[in-house]
Amino acid sequence: MEEKDRAITPARVGIFLLVSGLSIYLILIRDRIQALEAYGYPGIFLISLISNATVIIPLPGVVVTSAMGAVFNPFWVALASGSGAALGETSGYLAGFSGHGVVQRTPLHDRLQEWMSKYGNLTVFVLALIPTPLFDVAGITAGALKMPLQRFLFYCWAGKVLKMLVFAYGGARILNWLS
Repeated sequence: MEEKDRAITPARVGIFLLVSGLSIYLILIRDRIQALEAYGYPGIFLISLISNATVIIPLPGVVVTSAMGAVFNPFWVALASGSGAALGETSGYLAGFSGHGVVQRTPLHDRLQEWMSKYGNLTVFVLALIPTPLFDVAGITAGALKMPLQRFLFYCWAGKVLKMLVFAYGGARILNWLS
């Protein structure tokens, strides 16, 4: 092992432990997170950021987006929620960057790694666009493959905002339909 790799390994272990601890903590306080929606768009941003900061175990961020799309302007709800979601996904990216060996041997990781190698930006965008917990594995894979963080965040943000537009406008439509 090179000297550079020895220096990076403790940092990776530290980041992995931090991300894992954050995920467990957020799951434990998930009931208190819902209170943030009283703060409008910044609250929606924070709920989305927190619900997407967990790795593998999802919290109901899209449910809040749908509900808030019925109360506030759906476009701004989607922008706040999608931006928070993209930033929250940094935890998965960092977990992949730090814990490359943790997911390397799974079939899902192997398939995503192949897709990322061929279609990196498009893979991040499409998986961020569709509502699936698979995106955590995509973030981990992007981090493990050392995709530049700025590029990961941009395509993640674009997909998440478009997805949140569907949920926010869907929530608004349902409220109008029920009224």
